[in-house]
Amino acid sequence: MKCPFCGHENTRVIDSRPAEENNSIRRRRICDVCGKRFTTYEKIDSIPLIIIKKDENREAYDRAKIEAGVLRACHKRPVSTSQVSRLVEEVETELFNMEERELSSQIVGELVMNKLKDMDAVAYVRFASVYREFKDINTFMDELKKVLDK
Repeated sequence: MKCPFCGHENTRVIDSRPAEENNSIRRRRICDVCGKRFTTYEKIDSIPLIIIKKDENREAYDRAKIEAGVLRACHKRPVSTSQVSRLVEEVETELFNMEERELSSQIVGELVMNKLKDMDAVAYVRFASVYREFKDINTFMDELKKVLDK
């Protein structure tokens, strides 16, 4: 493993442990050259998941897209980055537990919205407004009423 500080390839693992509910391995490493420590995560490489978009195009699953959408929805909200990471991890775990090779983007969006609804109502409405492509104020108000009724 190449050191992110000095670029040398002489690094040693000084600690390993399961991470993210045993879905990955966290390794603490030290560089033999500069002596700095850093952490790496190893994930099991599984069968690629394909997402079927609304226009029927297919693309490889990209965790970063979910994370970016959730971060945008949570912008200036009292939601920590660890909460966002946990939400994305939960969504990802559910997606891979479905054991399907292809999933529609609707399933992904609904999973994210259900998790956001429990975490932060404003972030949920923000995400829903983009995901469901609200065309006018009435559809927006209908979604707000659903949140307020709960």
